Amino acid sequence: GPDGPVAVISYPFWQRRFGGAPDAIGRTLSIDRATFTIVGVAARGFSGPEVGRSADILLPLRTEDLVRGRESLLDQRLSWWLNVMLRLRPDQTLAQAAAQLHGVQDQIRLATMPADGKDLRERYLVDRFTLVPASSGRSALRARYELPLQALMVVVALVLLIACANIANLLLARATARRHELGVRLALGASRFRLSRQLLAESVLLAAAGGALGLLFARWGSRALVAQLSTAANQVHLDLPLDWRVLSFTLVVCAATAILFGVAPALTVSSLSPNDALKERGRGGSGERRAGVRQALVVLQVALSLMLVVTASLFTRSFISLTTRDAGFDRRGVLIASVTLREPADLRLAGFERLREAVAASPGVATAATSFTTPVARAGWNTRIVVAPDSPLGPRERMSWVNAVSPGWFATYGIRLTGGRDIDGRDRPGSPRVALVNRAFARRFLKEPNPIGQRFSEQGPSGEGEQFEVIGIVEDTVYRSLRAPMEPIMFLPTTQWDRPGTTIALGVRSAGAPPLSLIGSVGDAIRRTDPTASVTYFTLSSQLDASLAQDRLLATLSTFFGGLALLLASLGLYGVTAYSVTPRRAEIGIRMALGANRAAVVRMVLARVGLLVAIGLTIGIGASAWASRFLASFLYGFKASDPVMFAAAALVLAGVAGVAGWLPARRAARVDPTIVMREV
Repeated sequence: GPDGPVAVISYPFWQRRFGGAPDAIGRTLSIDRATFTIVGVAARGFSGPEVGRSADILLPLRTEDLVRGRESLLDQRLSWWLNVMLRLRPDQTLAQAAAQLHGVQDQIRLATMPADGKDLRERYLVDRFTLVPASSGRSALRARYELPLQALMVVVALVLLIACANIANLLLARATARRHELGVRLALGASRFRLSRQLLAESVLLAAAGGALGLLFARWGSRALVAQLSTAANQVHLDLPLDWRVLSFTLVVCAATAILFGVAPALTVSSLSPNDALKERGRGGSGERRAGVRQALVVLQVALSLMLVVTASLFTRSFISLTTRDAGFDRRGVLIASVTLREPADLRLAGFERLREAVAASPGVATAATSFTTPVARAGWNTRIVVAPDSPLGPRERMSWVNAVSPGWFATYGIRLTGGRDIDGRDRPGSPRVALVNRAFARRFLKEPNPIGQRFSEQGPSGEGEQFEVIGIVEDTVYRSLRAPMEPIMFLPTTQWDRPGTTIALGVRSAGAPPLSLIGSVGDAIRRTDPTASVTYFTLSSQLDASLAQDRLLATLSTFFGGLALLLASLGLYGVTAYSVTPRRAEIGIRMALGANRAAVVRMVLARVGLLVAIGLTIGIGASAWASRFLASFLYGFKASDPVMFAAAALVLAGVAGVAGWLPARRAARVDPTIVMREV
């Protein structure tokens, strides 16, 4: 702007920082030693261009170099960080805009050509621009959670189907038990339409009550879901209101379910004969002859419930496999301080080293070390290693992850040094470049039992780049993701780091106290050393937990819905069994009067329940084996078709179904034959 750098602030920041005062316009903010004048407040409800992330301050793109200084990314050809949004003309379609963009793509690509590597430049030139609608915003959350949430939507649909089958079954059984009542109503002049309307009204009432309770649960559940996505280092901001779209969807689902599970009982009235219904008073048989639909619904519930229990078991086992995986480092007792310095680039490394020494001398600190990144931080730096021309390794296989670390870093993170030496005072700026490598690096690139003293080179923009001497070997560790295999990693001394950023990770191992208790002493040491430094604290354990947010969400929600499906199936089986034995009271009483004992009656009832459950389990296992193929990409540490998981889920469901069927069977066996015979 003509009066210097300007900024627009968000509505929440305006309320929080300035109390909503109108004179906030014109005030200044200091951001990384640059002064910005506030010229506007964003509309209430606008949180930034990316869904899920909230921006307090919005700056003009051209002022990025004022904040970053010489580390500005505006003309960094190998940095990708910029998102471009455009507004179409009213008469322009997305396809027309894409065609125009493709027409100038060559000029844009040539003007922004990266300088590193011929193959990278070739891919950059041919990679086509694409345009996508921005109506739903841009979101990294969408890319990360789209497929998992689609899988969970299928799970939710199956639970809804089980609930519909359950209610339809219970209402159908109830209608069968009410055949005498309905027959009396017909005999007294009630029309079949009126009785059908009554049964449908009962179904609609159930659906409306369930939908209302569901909306109340959704208000709490949406907040709990967003809380599951948020981590200490990355807070997710999502507004999930119950707007007209949500309410309309709920209304449609309630209406559909009411029709779905209300039609079957209403149809029984159309075929009901008043004379037959009155004759069936006190006798079984006719109700049993109409039990085929109810039995089919029980089989459907069991099959779908098994699918959901298998899904929950797979996701839960995958989550447990990830949480118990040996990642190669010790996550306990480590506090991480993400420190940002205002020092110029040439003074930054010395500033980081002063911070490390000050923190290492603080009370309660066992060791302290700095690094470019930390394990499973979702931040990475990789390079290509030079190999022999006849090497079978492809371009991707020649990549190695890189980390810059200070002395004591391996001890701080509990990574075992298996050969050679650690980084120390000998590794100074200007001295020969050295590196420690992990076992995966040694196996892939060095291929000798003792690689200490060997040299290797990284591939630079114009061919072979710098050369490094291997001074140590460390155990394999996870770099970016717990799901990834142990990949090659090279560790460089921070003292020889020629591209330090403004932020560094300061890892602190506690001498025994909880790591969060060190925040006070560590913060005091940082403030004494550099009062202008900004710091964010979190533990290594919380960082690992945050990396498993997606797997935790899948495991938690699938377990919840699997348990719900199990509960619905058991309630449905219990209700249907209870209703089915009611018309058979006379038969059971006669059997017991003729000498049948209670155990025989229980076995008779359970035999039918067991047959239905066995058929449902057989169908469910086949359906689960087919559906598990689509879950393979979400799992870790085992195959989706693991027979142990299928067998365990089937045993759990069979056990629950057995208990649900045994309770009404036991009550039926307590029938007094003398009382029943008087009722016949």
